[in-house]
Amino acid sequence: MSERIGVLIVDDSAVVRQVLSGRLRESPGIEVIGAVPDPIFAMEHMNKAWPDVVVLDLEMPRMDGLTFLKKIMSVRPTPVVICSTLTQRNADISLEALAAGAVAVIAKPETGLKRFIEDDSADIVSAVRAAAAAGQRRTAKPVPAMAGAALPGRTTTAPAAPIRPATTQDRLVAIGTSTGGTQALEKVLPALLPSGTGVVVVQHMPEKFTAAFAARLDTMCRVRVSEAQDGDPVVPGHVLVAPGGRHLEVVRPDNHYRVRVFDGPPVNRHRPSVDVLFRSVAKVAGPAALGVIMTGMGDDGARGLLEMHKAGAYTVAQDEATCVVHGMPREAVALGAVDRESPLLQIAEVINQHG
Repeated sequence: MSERIGVLIVDDSAVVRQVLSGRLRESPGIEVIGAVPDPIFAMEHMNKAWPDVVVLDLEMPRMDGLTFLKKIMSVRPTPVVICSTLTQRNADISLEALAAGAVAVIAKPETGLKRFIEDDSADIVSAVRAAAAAGQRRTAKPVPAMAGAALPGRTTTAPAAPIRPATTQDRLVAIGTSTGGTQALEKVLPALLPSGTGVVVVQHMPEKFTAAFAARLDTMCRVRVSEAQDGDPVVPGHVLVAPGGRHLEVVRPDNHYRVRVFDGPPVNRHRPSVDVLFRSVAKVAGPAALGVIMTGMGDDGARGLLEMHKAGAYTVAQDEATCVVHGMPREAVALGAVDRESPLLQIAEVINQHG
């Protein structure tokens, strides 16, 4: 990737193309190399100049965004940020897009697009930068046009390290992740044992998308997975996913863990915030907890994981080689918050041993 991040916007809304182009051009290091109304025009543009990041709508004329995304990934895997309207149908399609290789999803409203982009431009710019960082980790071969085949995936192996057991029977697992986390969780959670300890997850994701994501995971896993509701118990064999747009913390009003779902200002620019979850677990579970921080941009969760570590919890960070973006785990390691760095495919084993 060049020093400047070359962005191609593919959206049939002229308002989105105009306003988003302006906002991205105002951001240092970002260059909008094109803004086109549909994938057919995008293919013509990409045959002349390939972007570092594609910002892609889902519902467009002539070819839908999901079909175009799969075409891109079969030709030359490229970081794609999905910019999708906030509907249940688009939530399901967006999850398919993430599974197909998209890096992140930005939820846009069906009305008030200009104001939305102006108000939330920082989040959009962050998503583009995260996608660009993810692109630097990919090793796609250049091809002259929209034709070719996808590259084989990379595998990483590392010797397993011993796991410090929890010191009480009241065990709990807290997971925090962001960019690349949907794909990562789809590898970790299906490998969990139904008899294992309760798990609480914060995945940075827009409102309405988390319910669809939890439902998708539930069909893939032996454990039960659901979007958390205020007051839900944390029980063995059940994974609770924090709802988009609301914070989640673990409380212990009696002898059992429950989740508290609540509104509040963003923490580290996120709601839900991984730090909010981790700090609550440090307080109520201490050495009985296992904290896992996985792929994501920024530093949300790093300080909370440090609090878990100081409280006696065992803490794990996804290793750099298997992260889409190593930002969150890297920051946690830098703070001295991490007992062990593990490849993605070993994290489920760590969680199963904790349970």
